[in-house]
Amino acid sequence: MQTHTSLILTLPILLMGFHTYAQAEHPLLEGPYLGQTPPGLIAQPFAPGMVNTQEWGDAGSFSPDMQTFYVARWKHTADAKEPESLEFNQVGNRWYKTLMPSGTRKPAFSPDGKTRYFRGNYQELTADGWSELKSLGPAFEAIRIMGLTASAKGTLVLDENARSKGGDGILRYSRVIEGKREDPKPLPKTINTGKWNAHPFIAPDESYIMWDGERESGYGASDIYISFQQKDGTWGEAINLGDKVNTDAEEGGPQVTPDGKYLLFNRMVPNGNGKSGSQSDLYWIDAQIIEDLRPKE
Repeated sequence: MQTHTSLILTLPILLMGFHTYAQAEHPLLEGPYLGQTPPGLIAQPFAPGMVNTQEWGDAGSFSPDMQTFYVARWKHTADAKEPESLEFNQVGNRWYKTLMPSGTRKPAFSPDGKTRYFRGNYQELTADGWSELKSLGPAFEAIRIMGLTASAKGTLVLDENARSKGGDGILRYSRVIEGKREDPKPLPKTINTGKWNAHPFIAPDESYIMWDGERESGYGASDIYISFQQKDGTWGEAINLGDKVNTDAEEGGPQVTPDGKYLLFNRMVPNGNGKSGSQSDLYWIDAQIIEDLRPKE
C-alpha cells in the first residue's frame, strides 16, 4: 500500500498540478481524451508535446473510468535526463497534470476498476481505499513480467521479457476457476509463433487478444497482431493488423480505450530533436480496424 498510495490523488494536489500546467506549459485541455481530436482510420500521434516528448520514450493508458491518463516514460539514450512520471486527471471538463514521484509505476486495471496490477502483484479496491499490495503467487513472481492485462472474468494474459536472463518471450494466461487462480500457462502456437511476443491486451469480453511480436511475415520490425476467440473457445490464427497500424518501424503495446472506441499503440519514429536514432511515441486510431478484421459468422 505504501508504495502506490501516491497514485491516489486529492483535489488540492490536482489543482496545484493544474496551476503549473495551465500557466507555464500548455493551454487548457478540455473534453474527453485529454481534449484531443479523435482520429479516423489513419493513425495519429496522441497528445504531441504533452504525452509524446522529444526527451524520452512515452506510453500511456486510461483508467477504467477514463478520468485519469497515466503516462510512463523511459530513457532512449544513456545521456538522457531522468524521465518524469505523471498523470492527467479530469475534474469537471478539464484535465490537470500532476507530476509523480520518480519510479511510480503505471498500473494495469481490471475492466471494472476494482483491481489494479503491478506486474506480479495486485491491489483490490475496498471501502477504505486500495488494499495492501498482494502477490499473485510464486508462479507469477518467477516470471519477469513486462505487460499484464485482465478480462472482465479475471483472466490474466501476461508476457515475459525475452531479453532477460532465462526469458522466453512467450505469452501466458491464467484463469480463475472455482474461485482459485491457476498458474500461468502458455497460449497456443497460433499466438506464440515467431521470434518473440510481448505486451498483450485481452478484450474485456475475451473475444480477442492483441500483442506485438516479430516474425518473418511482418512489415519489418515488430508488428501488432490479433487473434479472435473461436466458437469452441480456442484461439484463431494470428492476424497482422495491416498497414494502417504496422510499418517497417517497430510497433507495439496495443490497447483499446475503456470505452472501446480507439486503439492506442506505440511506434518508433525518428528523434524529434534532430539527433540520430529513434524514439517511441504513442499513436491512436479508430478501433473500427479491429471489427474490420473480425471473422464474419
